[in-house]
Amino acid sequence: MKPCQPEYNLYDRQPYESELEPVVMAQGLGVINYYSLASGFLSGKYREAADAGKSARGQGVVDKYLNPRGLRILDALDAISEAHQVTPTQVALAWLIARPGITAPIVSATSLKQLDDLTGAMQLTLTPAQIEQLNQASQ
Repeated sequence: MKPCQPEYNLYDRQPYESELEPVVMAQGLGVINYYSLASGFLSGKYREAADAGKSARGQGVVDKYLNPRGLRILDALDAISEAHQVTPTQVALAWLIARPGITAPIVSATSLKQLDDLTGAMQLTLTPAQIEQLNQASQ
């Protein structure tokens, strides 16, 4: 048996939600998704083209995600993170954790500070209105 491990995050939703999620829900399967933070974009690290130099993969992130839809998603993450006094990373992961069928988002950290940020998502519960705000921003 192979695990269900799709790419899935606030930006990259369509393939999973349209093809896999109905099967996952009907069969009671668990999903361990990868690229949970869209290669770091959903952390808020990349907000303008000049931010591409922040990491080795930065140019690819900026090219793929830095567009009107991506900025709309960051705006929603910022508003909700401000309301909870947490980071956009934590909000993006809390949205994933709240999704039916998602067992555990795969994330990576390169420092203890990042690890602390990632684990903070487990204590965050988004309201239905906040989940809808993120859903709308990422459509």
